[in-house]
Amino acid sequence: MKVCWQRGSVLLVFAKEDSQSNGFCWACEKANFRCSMARTPESALECFLEKHHDLVIIDHRHSRHFDAEALCRPDREEASVMPLINAGFNRRYVENANMMACYNELLQLEHGEVRAQFKLRAGNAIFTALEQSQEAIEITSEDQVIQYVNPAYEAIMGYQQGELIGKEIIEVPKSEKNKPDLLETINSCIRKGKEWQGIYYAKKKNGDSIQQNVKITPVIGQGGHPILLPSPKCVNVQCYFYSPDIQSSKHKDRRKGSLDVRSTTSRGSDGSSQRRHSSMARIHSMTIEAPITKVINIINAAQESSPMPVAEALDRVLEILRTTELYSPQLGTKDEDPHTNDLVGGLMTDGLRRLSGNEYIFSTKHPHHIPSHLTTPLSLNDIPPRIAQTMENEDSWDFDIFNLEAATMKRPLTYLGLKIFSRFGVCEFLNCPEATLRSWLQVIEANYHSSNSYHNSTHAADVLHATAYFLCKERVKQSLDPIDEVAALIAATVHDVDHPGRTNSFLCNAGSELAILYNDTAVLESHHAALAFQITTRDDKCNIFKNIERNEYRTLRQAIIDMVLATEMTKHFEHVNKFVNSINKPLAESVKSVLTSPENRILVKRMLIKCADISNPCRPQELCIEWAGRISEEYFAQTDEEKRQGLPVVMPVFDRNTCSIPKSQISFIDYFITDMFDAWDAFADLPNLMQHLDNNFKYWKGLDERKLHSLRPPPE
Repeated sequence: MKVCWQRGSVLLVFAKEDSQSNGFCWACEKANFRCSMARTPESALECFLEKHHDLVIIDHRHSRHFDAEALCRPDREEASVMPLINAGFNRRYVENANMMACYNELLQLEHGEVRAQFKLRAGNAIFTALEQSQEAIEITSEDQVIQYVNPAYEAIMGYQQGELIGKEIIEVPKSEKNKPDLLETINSCIRKGKEWQGIYYAKKKNGDSIQQNVKITPVIGQGGHPILLPSPKCVNVQCYFYSPDIQSSKHKDRRKGSLDVRSTTSRGSDGSSQRRHSSMARIHSMTIEAPITKVINIINAAQESSPMPVAEALDRVLEILRTTELYSPQLGTKDEDPHTNDLVGGLMTDGLRRLSGNEYIFSTKHPHHIPSHLTTPLSLNDIPPRIAQTMENEDSWDFDIFNLEAATMKRPLTYLGLKIFSRFGVCEFLNCPEATLRSWLQVIEANYHSSNSYHNSTHAADVLHATAYFLCKERVKQSLDPIDEVAALIAATVHDVDHPGRTNSFLCNAGSELAILYNDTAVLESHHAALAFQITTRDDKCNIFKNIERNEYRTLRQAIIDMVLATEMTKHFEHVNKFVNSINKPLAESVKSVLTSPENRILVKRMLIKCADISNPCRPQELCIEWAGRISEEYFAQTDEEKRQGLPVVMPVFDRNTCSIPKSQISFIDYFITDMFDAWDAFADLPNLMQHLDNNFKYWKGLDERKLHSLRPPPE
């Protein structure tokens, strides 16, 4: 009796039924094999071609019934000294009708030749996947002899297969950038049967060192020896060979750790996939990893040798790092603090997307010239004494901007601007006459809306004053150059020009022209920056940039735009956290170089204008209360208009009939102000501001505890 394995389940070819055929039928049933019976060569061939069985058992006891060689090889005749082997037979079964003997024979066949063939078929598929993989893969023996490298490895490292196959790993040049004990650490892991993953520097054929994220996986082969599968420059490749039982159920769903042959063997016949493969290989050989990628790779490497609690904590860290909102705190439910929720919704989002027939259109009255009714003096020497006296203490933090507003008939920006710009030598830096600066200040102020209760030229003057105050602090002066100071003063002056008294969320919901122009992104801030340069450069009479060199103008312009855009509240926490991590923490560790790097100068300027823009809670109490009333009135007016136009109400708590101003101020200080000014104070040393902040917070808390909704307590 001859046994020949083919493909499929079990085909019994017996000319007649007898105890032997019955024995195999019983054995198949007991082993849960599907069994087919054929009585003639013709029916056997037809059945096999249809079902492609695992095993074919042919009765060869009586050759007059069957010619086994002819049945297995019906299309050709070949003289051979080993006709049975060449025909495909690989096992001979001596007649034994005992059912258990038949059963044991089937089990031996299934666990021997059949499964070996399954592995070979899977091996072919896996090696096809390795050949097509865009990641570099190298396979070595237990003796660390290189047995295989794929095309991606060749492309990245510059070697050809023939130069590596059969060589020991120690014969391949190593980079000197690796730590001396790294190889011993890797080998220690492998000897224990554990994977190793981490950063490894490999040396390319041309001698260049290349940083790679490597995973080395030991695979137990025949005889119990580990086979190594290093995967250079392989961020996520995980190539596992399961041995010996590749079909057992416990491995069926390990998709995370296996190669998907379907996804890596679908190259097109036009060669486009081959080009993609080459491109990816070149990309992997580059050293242009983003910082966040390096951080994630370091954490991944640290996980390998960390205890379980630490590894789980690092998993959570990675989960957070892979989100897009890295700097925005997560709020609780609306029920917890509706004031905070509404402030965040109104200041840090671009509105609720809703189609509306109502469009909010800006007034077409944009005076891009100097209005004739303004008679600002030509120079500082001509400022009326009453106004000059009001500005005598403008270098003090307790300067009263509202007194100046009254003295100048709501034109404080021009007068304060003339004095502060003179103090900082802006005209000398820009090489422009004072008359040009005066004209510029006048036209910028004319484009602020005096009808706004908060976002008017008095607010711009207040922010300019705070900016000038911060620029005089010693740590800030150490950090910034003269061009940075000039940019900061100009940015503060223009940062809210032509503000409509409505939030970005309102403009987006209303489908305003500006929201459409700026794609619902940083709508107002983009408009302020763009309009400021349009106004400045259209008329030589007010073009303060006319006489500076082109490259200097470009640097100054970029700095101004960056600072104005930094006042947008959606990036508030990003700016604050970057400042803390890049400046506060290194300074606390006495790293002085942080003050001079260009990147950190940008962070300082952003933080400076942000703090100046929302410094109201850090002003003396009477000034703080006045500003709180003004911003509340502007928000009340927006809520009124949203209700009139049927728009989404983005800040429902700012209903003039029900709003608690103390609660809104407490939420604003808690959520936006405290952390930011703690960081700014640690940098610039501002104890007087922090004292005002503490006093004002206690003031609002006291009103709230008395259940008062107003700016001030009722008269005694």
